Amino acid sequence: MKGKDFYNVLGLQKPSNETEVKKAYRKLAMKWHPDKNQENKDYAEKKFKAVSEAYEVLSDPKKKELFDQYGEDGLKDGFGGGGGHGGANPEDIFSQFFGGGTG
Repeated sequence: MKGKDFYNVLGLQKPSNETEVKKAYRKLAMKWHPDKNQENKDYAEKKFKAVSEAYEVLSDPKKKELFDQYGEDGLKDGFGGGGGHGGANPEDIFSQFFGGGTG
């Protein structure tokens, strides 16, 4: 598989179900949220964005199917008539998941 391994980013084995993806995202989003890592904010922000991107793909059945079949390149190229990824703001994903603001 070329490109990023979103399962690895979330510390998961392939295949993983929706519950496992949500649990991994919750744990890592809280760990790497930039507001919780003031002393190393730049690194935390990169990790947080990677975790959010992985969650965005693996929590969407269509994107997950493309990723499982073609890897990250499948998402970029839109194989199978699907769309790309990476359009959502990591803070928006966090707010939707946790139900509110971050600060």
